[in-house]
Amino acid sequence: MFKKLISVCAAAALSAALFTGCGVPENTVHSIDDLKGKTIGVQLGTTGDIYAEDVEDAKVEKYNKGADAVQALKQGKIDAVLIDSEPAKVFVKENDDLEILDEPFAKEDYAIAMKLDNTSLQADINKALSDLKADGTLDKIIKNYIGSDTGNSPYKSPEGVDRSKGTIVMATNAEFPPYESKDGDKIVGIDVDMMTAVCDKLGYELRIDDMAFDSIISAVSSGKADVGVAGLTVTEDRKKNVLFSDSYTTSNQVIIVRKK
Repeated sequence: MFKKLISVCAAAALSAALFTGCGVPENTVHSIDDLKGKTIGVQLGTTGDIYAEDVEDAKVEKYNKGADAVQALKQGKIDAVLIDSEPAKVFVKENDDLEILDEPFAKEDYAIAMKLDNTSLQADINKALSDLKADGTLDKIIKNYIGSDTGNSPYKSPEGVDRSKGTIVMATNAEFPPYESKDGDKIVGIDVDMMTAVCDKLGYELRIDDMAFDSIISAVSSGKADVGVAGLTVTEDRKKNVLFSDSYTTSNQVIIVRKK
């Protein structure tokens, strides 16, 4: 009876230790070179997914959401997460046991995706982006979500905007803060405000269709959506399937690891 009691108590102690994180392995990724042979978590279909496949001897675990990859990292199921810098900052802010390595993995340009033959829309959007850059609107939109002035310059559509041209359907994945995320039933973020401003310039209503990230390019190329806007990096492979606008911002791919 005494031995059985000890066995039960030992099992309970082990369970408690694992629950509090004591069973999570120590971090061994301190640089890009340390990714060799490790298990890397990525969001399915992102450039992080593409880059991770090229890391020597690495095993790549693919998740539908970046947040799911982060949870796997916290639980010790993977060694690192490769993801864009701004959502990485959000995840690290919410999880004080994680950190971002100082060395960026790669620099990227974000742009708006359109159907390959829709050169007219591409020209219109490029003109709108140029105007929004010139008058400072795009910079204000970005600063409202990134930096020390967050929340101080929310974008508001001008009164009396002519929307007679109809509706632009925007395919996105609302799991990528601060570019797009959910606030209750509403999708908010840099990309939402930027496309709202573009539609204001061009005379369209904006409708947002939230979907899995790896479905966005096919939704645009098939005509189910007019544009894809989801922190999309311009790559040669993607350019085979969609047109891209001029870049509206740049970002870095970074590595998230456990602090210990």
